[in-house]
Amino acid sequence: MENPHALPPTFVQRLRQARHIAVLTGAGISAESGIPTFREAQTGLWARYDPQELASPQALRRQPGLVWVWYTWRRGLVQQAQPNPGHLALAEMERLAPRFTLITQNVDGLHQRAGSQNVIELHGNIMRTVCAAHRHEVTQWEPAPEGEAPRCPQCGSVLRPDVVFFGESLPAEALQRATEAAQACDVMLVVGTSGVVYPAASLPGVAKDAGALVAEINPQPTPLSSLADIVLRQPAGKALPLLVQAMKRNFFAQDGF
Repeated sequence: MENPHALPPTFVQRLRQARHIAVLTGAGISAESGIPTFREAQTGLWARYDPQELASPQALRRQPGLVWVWYTWRRGLVQQAQPNPGHLALAEMERLAPRFTLITQNVDGLHQRAGSQNVIELHGNIMRTVCAAHRHEVTQWEPAPEGEAPRCPQCGSVLRPDVVFFGESLPAEALQRATEAAQACDVMLVVGTSGVVYPAASLPGVAKDAGALVAEINPQPTPLSSLADIVLRQPAGKALPLLVQAMKRNFFAQDGF
């Protein structure tokens, strides 16, 4: 069902009655905060680089300094960004729902900054730093000479952001928790994701097979659109606050929609 302008009353009712709401978010919700999606063209100094080439274990081995500088630039973009109304609405939805799980493919931490508590980061967090050899978290390190990456003060290996590079597996615990949430939820919202990055893109199907209502919130059609029971062709920053307002009217007034 596609309904770009109105919230179907039955959808709001299902949200209000849900015992467990799960949400899968992708780059679209962060793009509304000014963070470019990963596959968008780079700018300025980085225009000649392919992001998929830089975000790889091979690039880290070949040119760790270049990878470090690029991620430092990306971290600067994240630090300048602020949670938008979509992020804030999801944090409020969590307070309304008996059980709420937010599964994100984003690495920017904007959901936590907006107030969300139960967040599963499938692809890591760009603001955390780990060593390449053992993946233990590092918070302080000595500056590196120009053109090089800093090294772990414990083991001497190159430092890297705690994100999933192309060709790497998702953290097993995070993927297991996300799969369990998809299997257990009554409603799954799929927000701002392209639906092409696996295994995250398989989670709406897991929820659907388990009997959940699946709703897509995305201005553009995706491969997941045909799976969804409800499709809202709106940006997250517009649709999610409207959903929360509708839930609160029903939740507190108990007078229908």
